[in-house]
Amino acid sequence: MMEQLKAKMRAEGSVIDTHVLKVDTFLNHQVDPIFMLSMAEEWKRRLGDEKITKIVTLESSGIAPALILAQLYGVEMIFARKKKSITMDDSIYTADVYSYTKKLSHTITISKSFLTEQDHVLIIDDFLANGEAALGLCDVIEQSGATIAAIGIVIEKSFQPGRQKLLEKNYRVESLARIASLNNGEITFIEEKT
Repeated sequence: MMEQLKAKMRAEGSVIDTHVLKVDTFLNHQVDPIFMLSMAEEWKRRLGDEKITKIVTLESSGIAPALILAQLYGVEMIFARKKKSITMDDSIYTADVYSYTKKLSHTITISKSFLTEQDHVLIIDDFLANGEAALGLCDVIEQSGATIAAIGIVIEKSFQPGRQKLLEKNYRVESLARIASLNNGEITFIEEKT
């Protein structure tokens, strides 16, 4: 799976600058559902016997891989909203998250009725860069008393501090592809054994 993802990134991805990779042909605009299934199967393989009762992501780019993974686990998928809906009451967990690529902050929300102290949560997101989205999701989940089993990332930009921030807080991070650099318009990967 890792090699498939790397090949797809090289063939279909566009390096915008040394910090931005565009992968909208298969992940965060147009979605390749067969490829999403392959990624979900890889996360499930890596997590082994880890107990998972909920999958949580942030709208919108994490929804496709999270939903397919939730189907594999036979559990519900929750996406944190970036804007509070008029149908939501004040019974919500919230956290502030800054988006580097969009250059703005959101207050993310999840209804308190969706998470309990008994839940073991797997967080899924499309990218890990500075770690703001993942840390915001962790904050919201921890407000509920639920346990964070792991954080699954499709593409990690390892040259940015997100992974280190998460590891310092003792979160398990499972990234399907880790980028060492986006210099000179090329994607260079960190080679790992899985």
